[in-house]
Amino acid sequence: GKTKDRLPVYCTTARPDLAQKLGFVGAKIPCCYGPSEGGEGLQKNIEYFRKWREQVGPDFPLSLDCYMSLSVPYVTSLARALEPYGLKWIEEYLPPDSYEGYAQVRSNLRGSTVMLTTGEHEYTRYGFQRLLESRCVDIIQPDITWMGGLTEARRVVAMASAYDTLVIPHGSSVFSYHLQYAFPNCPLAEFLNLSPKADSIVPYFGDLFPDEPLPKDGFIDLPDKPGFGVTLNKENLTRPYPRSDEESRRQALQNLKQPPLKKASFPF
Repeated sequence: GKTKDRLPVYCTTARPDLAQKLGFVGAKIPCCYGPSEGGEGLQKNIEYFRKWREQVGPDFPLSLDCYMSLSVPYVTSLARALEPYGLKWIEEYLPPDSYEGYAQVRSNLRGSTVMLTTGEHEYTRYGFQRLLESRCVDIIQPDITWMGGLTEARRVVAMASAYDTLVIPHGSSVFSYHLQYAFPNCPLAEFLNLSPKADSIVPYFGDLFPDEPLPKDGFIDLPDKPGFGVTLNKENLTRPYPRSDEESRRQALQNLKQPPLKKASFPF
């Protein structure tokens, strides 16, 4: 059952100013430069964030998505530099299996107001267990469509509650909304803005679900329907390309009958 009356939504976008106008409660923007650009790239990241902070004002939460691209020293420097500009959280700054790295960043940023998040590329409860046991992040972000659905996701959310850790699933649209309504430690939903100019709210799954629930005024409300509450548009399941004809299948089978390659041997 529901644990909250309404579910607030933040927007992942390249235009947080437009997300603010669309009514979202916060925004997450991409980190544009990494360690390979050195100190100059670091300064560009700082300036990029500072520019958007000026545009949206001091009270609109802004987060940064790094998509596994940084190093421990780099993210430490970046988070410290952006803290005065009100960085809400910094996300997935290291590869998913770098558990020791995440723990080191937590140690480096002890006392910082910047929240640490990851989990988009963890696919089972076992990886999340390591993150939770090390207490190296404030928020975990499982993707329901990548980790086997609601069954595994429920296990992860329940596990996180034992560590007083928040869960804000990555994307997932309607497949995560029900989960977030059901658990009190899921306070916020993510909406990926896929409109070309980031100036409108378009369905995450295109025309696949005609009744896909969409954010309005910063909240997502769910219909009182069975299951995920959406209708499948079967007409959109047709293949976008013609099936192979008989001759093509015959040629493919013939290709499989080609003589085997010469057996490899040790070169010296």
